Parts: sequence; structure tokens; C-alpha cells
Amino acid sequence: METVRQVMETVGDDKTIDVNKNAMKLLFEIRRHRCKVKDYIEATYGNFLPILTNNNLLLMEGGRLMNEIETFLESLEYNTKSKLRDASAELNSHIEDLQELLIELKAAHKVLKAEELFEKIEESKSFEKCLDTMLYLDDIKTLIDDPTDKVFHQLQCYQSIKVQYQYELELLLHGLRKQFEEMAQFTEKTFNSAKVVTIRIQKNFEKLREIVIALHKAKYNPRKLCTFLLENVFEPIIKKPTCLEQNDDDKMIEIKLSFSLAEVTDELRPNYNVVFSNMKTIFKALSYMDIPVTNSLSLFNILSDNVKEKLLSVLINECLMYSIPDTMDDMDDSTLVFDIQEFHTYLTEIKMLKESEDRALLDYAEKIGVLFEKRISTNILDVAVDIMRSDLHDMVLVVDNSQSDPHDHTIFPRCMVSKSIKSLIAFLEKITEQFTTRFKDDRSLLISTIETIVNRYLIEVPLKHEKLLLNIPQQTALFHNNCMYLAHWLRKNNVLPNATTTVLMSSIKDLGSKHFMYQINNQRSQLMEILKSFDLSDAVSELNLSTHHAIEQCLRQLDLLKNVWQTVLPEVVYTKTMSSLVNDFCQQVIRKIISIEDISSTVANELVEICGLIIKTVPGIFQDPSVTIINVKSWGKLVHLKAVLNLSLGEIAEQWADGKGPLTLSFTAQEMRHMIKALFQNTDRRANVLASIV
Repeated sequence: METVRQVMETVGDDKTIDVNKNAMKLLFEIRRHRCKVKDYIEATYGNFLPILTNNNLLLMEGGRLMNEIETFLESLEYNTKSKLRDASAELNSHIEDLQELLIELKAAHKVLKAEELFEKIEESKSFEKCLDTMLYLDDIKTLIDDPTDKVFHQLQCYQSIKVQYQYELELLLHGLRKQFEEMAQFTEKTFNSAKVVTIRIQKNFEKLREIVIALHKAKYNPRKLCTFLLENVFEPIIKKPTCLEQNDDDKMIEIKLSFSLAEVTDELRPNYNVVFSNMKTIFKALSYMDIPVTNSLSLFNILSDNVKEKLLSVLINECLMYSIPDTMDDMDDSTLVFDIQEFHTYLTEIKMLKESEDRALLDYAEKIGVLFEKRISTNILDVAVDIMRSDLHDMVLVVDNSQSDPHDHTIFPRCMVSKSIKSLIAFLEKITEQFTTRFKDDRSLLISTIETIVNRYLIEVPLKHEKLLLNIPQQTALFHNNCMYLAHWLRKNNVLPNATTTVLMSSIKDLGSKHFMYQINNQRSQLMEILKSFDLSDAVSELNLSTHHAIEQCLRQLDLLKNVWQTVLPEVVYTKTMSSLVNDFCQQVIRKIISIEDISSTVANELVEICGLIIKTVPGIFQDPSVTIINVKSWGKLVHLKAVLNLSLGEIAEQWADGKGPLTLSFTAQEMRHMIKALFQNTDRRANVLASIV
């Protein structure tokens, strides 16, 4: 600082000539130092290879000169203002030279500083101080990356320094990774159907700390390690049954994790408590490498940033989602919510989660109640559907003990129903009781569940039993009864809102009636198809065998329906259904007989036999034979037809009695006239009788 002091004393005395003299002296010293540095740099970096030598003297001299220049220029700027500079153009020239030399001197100083740092790196490497090496490399990087020093970047040796820095950095990273992998080993071994994963961590905290901090400063990417832990440790623990073995001593902790590579069914998924326990074991082992790399950052923080999102997603979707209780009793005994909250607290304490940000587990725990409701609704529906798919033909008698009036619509009539519908209704009653007990103040879940089950019944049963409902009369009758029984239960128990109950009852009844009506129409069509063989158009002298067979086959068909329907259907429904079929059958027989143009006495006798067979057989179809007279509209006409076929012309005229006799109850005048013409020859007497029938 002596030169600067002399200059400033001269300035104070206002001796411009002496200032110039001392400024020139300072310039001389700087140029001489610059030559020394230049020679050193050329010797050191000329061949792009570092020559390790002591450059402390050059650094000290360069630093001294930079301080003198800066002090000199600052003093001129603030103490003398513009007075002295205006007095001498030569002094201004010296100042400009000093400013330029200062820039060059700073660049040269960086070169010397970099050389000093490279020497320190070699020294720290010899003592295996990787963290010190990393710090020196950081200092070099700061020199290299300084955007304000354009002169340094233009120096020929700049690229050499940059290459040397990159080389030392890669060498350090390679060594750090190797040392880290020796101290924290993560390996996997795959067999034909299984995998064994080994975690082995040495308990040399200080050594591991130095390595981890150095790796962090070197911007080491931990993604590979995090991916390994996620895919080979955490995911198998969450998804599969695993065998976990641990060896722990003073020097090292080792964990072996083995699991099958086969796909795991839902039944074999590990319980969430086992998952939590195994994960805690893994985290405890990993805690031996949980190094604080900064005041606010540890290795677990880094691990968390790379795995927590995927880890929590897998934990929730592949484990906790399957841990929701299936029944209300299980839910009452469950500690799932508390256990999830406790595990969240644990992850927060070990810094895998941030209390204020990572709420995925807590949010899920808060939704357990809602998820349970959805789960139980789904499970209930699954059970209900399984019941719906049961065979219809397994049946049981339903009798309302309070029954007094068979026409009382508030009482379900005696009939057979499928055991499956009894089971379904018992199931509905059970969940109604459970839901009412558990959700006293909220019936919405009960209502939606019952409504969903009933609506599913409308779809599932017709689809599952489609062919049987189309082709088997007994199955159709049972399904009809089942629908009516379910509708009756809805009305009787008043579980749903009135409007909903009304709509569902209507839908259920319509469904049962539709399928049963289809079966009735199908049976009617079969009877009509059989009666096509009851052809009387060519019955001149006698009836052919097919005519008799057609009637017998129809009667057998009706008897078959009696056997499958009489004990199944409610009496009122059975009577109405069979009466309708018998009536259609009788009407068709009557129509065919009445339409004959000419009936011989032999044919008439055979027709009398046929009518007699029908009249004799049909009443046996009903529990009360008198039902035929009341419910079969064409029954009286069939009886009268049999009589007409066997009456004389006079007896017919007598029973017609000028339109007031019993025959007028069944026949029109036109039908009666046609029958007389077909049965009797054209005589005056027939003409007189025909004339009386008007």
C-alpha cells in the first residue's frame, strides 16, 4: 500500500506531477506482476496439463496489487473529485490504464485461484476427504460460471480449467457412487417364480454422511434408488404376501424380502396392519442412511419427493381400498381410521410426509365412512344378485296365517314361490334392520340400497332365466308369484317413500304379469295349433282319427297345465287363467262344429261323444267343478251343443220355444237354423221348424 499512500499524499498537496510519477510507478509494478503471472500460466496450462506448484506468492502479490488499484481509484473518485483529473491529461490516461489492468489482474487472479483449488483437491483426495473435494470443486465452478468476467472466459487457459474441473467432478462422482453403493447395498435376485430383494446398510454414520452430502452437492440424481425401492420393496410389500427377514448388529443392518412373482388374487392380499408393520421395518433400516444434507433437508426428504406420490397412491388403491370392512359388524370392530391416522403421523415424524401438505392418507381416512357405505352397498347388491340367480324351481309354500278373506288385497294369497325370493326378502329385512339400527337419523342409504336391489331384480332375473321363463310354464308361474310377493313386501313394510314404492310395485307386477301373460298366450297358441287337426270339413260318414286325437291332446295339455299350475298359482289366478284357456278351447271346438254344412247321424253321435268327453274332463281341471259354469263363458253353449246334436227336430223346436227357450241362451237364430239344416234332411217339417226360429 506504500505506492498508494505516496500518491494520496501528493494529491493532498496538489502536486500533479508527483501524482503522475507515483501512478506510473504503480503501473510498472502491475505490469511486472502481469508478466510473472503470464509466464506461470503458460508454464502451467500450455500443454493443458496441470503442473502442481506453489503459487501462493503470486496470489498474494496479485491480491495486494488489486487492493492498491481499487483503493487508489476509489480515492481519486471520492476525495479529489474532478479537480486533479482535469489538471492533467496524462493522469487520466494512467487511470484508464489502471482500470484495464485491474480487469486483467482479476482474470489472472482467478486462474491462480483455480490452480490453488486444484492443488487442494489433490491434497483432500489423498486424505479421502470427499466432502472437502466437493467444496473445492464448487469454488472452481463459481469461478468458471461467473458471467461478469468476460476476460477470464476469453483466456486460452479457461477451457483447460473447465476440462480439468469436469474431469475431477466425474472422478469424484464415480468414487462417491461406488462408496455409497458399498455402504448402502440394494440388490435383487430373480428365480423362476420368486424374487429376493436384499437391503444392506453399514452403520458408519460419519462416513456415510460425508458421502451423502457430497453427492447432494454434486446434484446426484437419486431416481434410480427411489425407483428400486418403490418397485422392488414398497409395491411388493403392499400388493403381495411377503417374507421379511432382518439381521441387525453393531456394524450393519440387513433385510431380505422375498415374494412370489405370480399374480395375487384379492383373497391373498396382505392385511393393512401387516403392510404398515413391514413398511415401518423398511423405514427403520433406511433410517441409518437418513443423513441431514442441509439444515432443512435430509435423505428421507429427498426420498419422499421422489416416491411419496406413487407410494401413497399404491398404498391406498392396492391395500387400503381392500381393507374397508365388508359388514356392519366388521365396521363396528374396525380400527382402520385410527390406524391410518397413526401411520400418517409416523410418516410425518420420519419426514416422509409434510404435515401441512401431504394429507392423502388423512383425507382417505375421513372418507372411510362414505367408502364403507359404498362398499357395503356393493357387497349387498352382489349377495342379492347371487340370490336372484338361484334356480326358480326350488319352491316353498307361502301362507298368510292372518288370511281370512281370499279377496282381501292386503293379504298375500296362498301360493308357491321360489325359495330364492324368500331368501331375497329375508335378506332385505336383515339389511333394513341393520341400516335402521346403524343409521337411525339417515334413511337415504337404506332407501337407495333397497331401490337398487329391486331395480336390479327387474333386470337380472328375466335375463338369467330367460329360456326357462319362455318355455317352462311352472317357472313362469313361479316368477309371476315371486314378483307379486316382492311387490307385496314393499307395500307391507313401507321401507321406501310412498311414491317410490308405488312406482316399483307397478314395475314389478307388470314384469311378472307380462311374462305370465306371454306364457298363457303361448299355451293358447299351442291349443289352437293342435285344434287345426280337428278338421270337420270332410266329415261325411265319420270322423277321422286325427279329430279325436286333437281333442284328446288338448285335454292332456290342459291337464298338464293343471298339474304344474294348480298347486303353484294362487287359486284366484289359477281359476281365471285356466278358465280363459278352457273357454278359448271350447269356443274353437264349438265354432268348428257349428260351421259344418252337413252332419250325418254317425258324425253327430261322434261329436256328441267328443263334447261329452270335454264336459266330463274339463271340470276336473278346477278344484271346484262348478267353476266351469261360472267362469267358462262358452261352457253353457258347449253343453247345449251336445244336446242339440242328440235332439230330434221336435225337441229342438220345443227348447227354442219361439225364442224363449233355453237354447236361445247359447245360440243365435242364425246359428240354430244352420245347425238344423246340417243335422236334418230337407222336409216340410224342417221347413216349419226353421220358419219358427227367428
